[in-house]
Amino acid sequence: MRQITRREFAQASAALAAAMAATPITQAKPVQAADKPAGEKLRVAVTGVNGRGMDHVKGFLDQPGVELVAVCDADEAVIGNAMKAIEKKQGKAPLFVKDFRKLVEMKDLDIVSIATPNHWHSLMAIWAMRHGKDVYVEKPVSHNVFEGRRAVEVARETNRICQTGTQVRSQPGIRQAIADIQGGKIGPVDLGIGLCYKPRGSIGQVMGEGVIPKTVDYNLWCGPAPMVPLRRKRLHYDWHWVWDTGNGDLGNQGIHQMDVGRWGLGEQKLAKGIFSVGGRVGYKDDGQTANTQVTVFDYGSKTLIFEVRGLPTPDYRGAKVGNIFVGPEGSLVIAGYNNATMFDPSGNKIKEYKGGGDHYANFLKAVRSRKKEDLHADILEGHLSSALCHLGNISLRLGKAEDLQEGKLTALDSSRGMKDSLARLQTHLDANKIHLGEWQLQVGRRLKLNPETEKFINDTEADTHLTREYRKGFEVEAKS
Repeated sequence: MRQITRREFAQASAALAAAMAATPITQAKPVQAADKPAGEKLRVAVTGVNGRGMDHVKGFLDQPGVELVAVCDADEAVIGNAMKAIEKKQGKAPLFVKDFRKLVEMKDLDIVSIATPNHWHSLMAIWAMRHGKDVYVEKPVSHNVFEGRRAVEVARETNRICQTGTQVRSQPGIRQAIADIQGGKIGPVDLGIGLCYKPRGSIGQVMGEGVIPKTVDYNLWCGPAPMVPLRRKRLHYDWHWVWDTGNGDLGNQGIHQMDVGRWGLGEQKLAKGIFSVGGRVGYKDDGQTANTQVTVFDYGSKTLIFEVRGLPTPDYRGAKVGNIFVGPEGSLVIAGYNNATMFDPSGNKIKEYKGGGDHYANFLKAVRSRKKEDLHADILEGHLSSALCHLGNISLRLGKAEDLQEGKLTALDSSRGMKDSLARLQTHLDANKIHLGEWQLQVGRRLKLNPETEKFINDTEADTHLTREYRKGFEVEAKS
């Protein structure tokens, strides 16, 4: 295929932009790409290549029968490494597309891989699937509960393959460990704990507006989020810690371990009760999300707890980023992405699990087979785990700051495992010299959810947080 010149692409883009102005993309008739028979090359585009997207580039370049035909990013200054890596591997540079709306119109494209900021994930996935593309979308798959569910529904309506970027699901050692606890190796597991002990420093403070790089199309970068002045030093990466675009570490690193926690407990719905406590402590900066947080999810006979710590902290049972499952006959500790150890009730090792896998290869297998059952992390799994993160943050944001001195923190909740988690949090705060008389934590609202409808029970204010107000032209379609 002849490489398109910049002049030719600019001319085509202008014509396409005019057409798009007349017809919103959400109403455009899908251009269905033909499913590829085994052996025929799959054409891939990666969008968002400033961070995690480079792993997508390398991951797909390593796969047989794949051609990376395009790179998409709202900032043309960050595409250099991706363009060079693809040209070196394939012998020619890919097409650069700044506007994702133009990317999905490409007919010679089978797969879109998404590694943008969180606020774009669901909308891009939906647009791509509506235009006949299969999708690999990073975690969290959504910025709110509503749009994650819509991504699942559109995947089913269009019969597209949509993989979530929770790559722990493709690690053979972890898969075997989860199979063992679900098979009763340590008895009925009723408590799962997720850990995100990952130090995060201050992002600083700005007086007035920050500077948008001239290479960025800020309208495209904001997309469905409000297009407001930048109120932090860096546009890139620090969007994680601002509510309009990110979900804090609960929905950043934590989504990996949240997913494993739900997977290990064998729960295929959202929790019926949610309660969170935490805050941004230790420094004052332009970040809005919590750097210290504990959230409990009530599944009736089972409990899932998640702990976020952005200040220095020791590990818990050998893990800083990982999961712990507890049953009557032992426990399982997962440390990181692909190592796990099973213990008996006395703390003696029973079994170790190791081994890495290829999440991209698993996705491509399903693209070839056209069977979503071949996916290790179907979009439904991604939606449920991402939604749990959103629910925890909703509880926190609807709460109020309270004085938690004199043991009040540890007395907030005595449900299975939660009292111990709050005690660990108190020890952590003490070790970092965070005095609760000076720093107040937010005590979240205790929320009740109907897992069938994915709506809160008798709480219309909380329901408003299940979605957002989308900017015109960047709306996530409502269910018809």
